[in-house]
Amino acid sequence: MANDTPVNSQITDAVTQSNLTVLGSAPAQSMATAYQMLAQSVGVSMQNAVANQQNMNTIDSAIVSQGISLLFNLDAAADASSVSNIINENSNAEILTTLQALIRELKASKASSSE
Repeated sequence: MANDTPVNSQITDAVTQSNLTVLGSAPAQSMATAYQMLAQSVGVSMQNAVANQQNMNTIDSAIVSQGISLLFNLDAAADASSVSNIINENSNAEILTTLQALIRELKASKASSSE
């Protein structure tokens, strides 16, 4: 108890005890606040992880669809490339021209024989 004060000693003791109570509970309150902030940060991180996973699933579906489409069109692309290579080579171009001329002659002879 405080002695020799102009204020009643019981009042000064009550104020001192309430100040000590605030000082004593401050570390616990600050740790509680820190734990609440940590829990909120972890919760937001988990929400972001789930959202990113959902977005990646959507992108993965598009990638798989595109890959399957490429696999189905691979034969057509290879055939087109082979035809282009055959046409671009000189010896094969001569053979192709000869075959076209033969087909024209066969069609013409068929048309003249049917008349």
